[in-house]
Amino acid sequence: MGEGETLEQRRSLAAPLIFFIIVVFQFATKWLQDLKKGASKTDKEIQLRGEIKQLLKEAASLSQPSTFAQAAKLRRSAAAKEKELANYQAQRSKEVKLSYDWYLKVLFMLKVIIYLVLIFWFWRSPVASVSQQLVQPFGKMLSWKTGGSLNNNVMVGIIPWLILCTRVSKFVCRIIK
Repeated sequence: MGEGETLEQRRSLAAPLIFFIIVVFQFATKWLQDLKKGASKTDKEIQLRGEIKQLLKEAASLSQPSTFAQAAKLRRSAAAKEKELANYQAQRSKEVKLSYDWYLKVLFMLKVIIYLVLIFWFWRSPVASVSQQLVQPFGKMLSWKTGGSLNNNVMVGIIPWLILCTRVSKFVCRIIK
């Protein structure tokens, strides 16, 4: 009786714990990707954009034939600033890409290691048990490598649980975005 209780207690804690681990990895990946996208706004870039906008505004205000030369000079100056901004953005994006890509690779490797540890730990034992009526047509798929059903409950295996948790966590990340 003591062994059955510990197995049931381990199974009841395993499913939410695995789900929590996967959600944390998913949110960390999403957070790093968002940082990678949003990291390109710096003070120098904002200043250059402001200068370009100001030069184009001044050039637009000089629309008289007598001030055409001044307007053309301002437009050329704005074009030079745009070129400088493009070069700065290219350099900055390379730096950002290298730094965040390294973090994303480390996170991916950690995720793979954790998944493998979970798979080896729960390979032949069920992670959770779900009522057979609740998962009627999918019971065999969910109980893969765990022995099927017991007491009218489907025993959920680790691989289907990891797939299900990954899909749900990606969906939750998209919704929370």
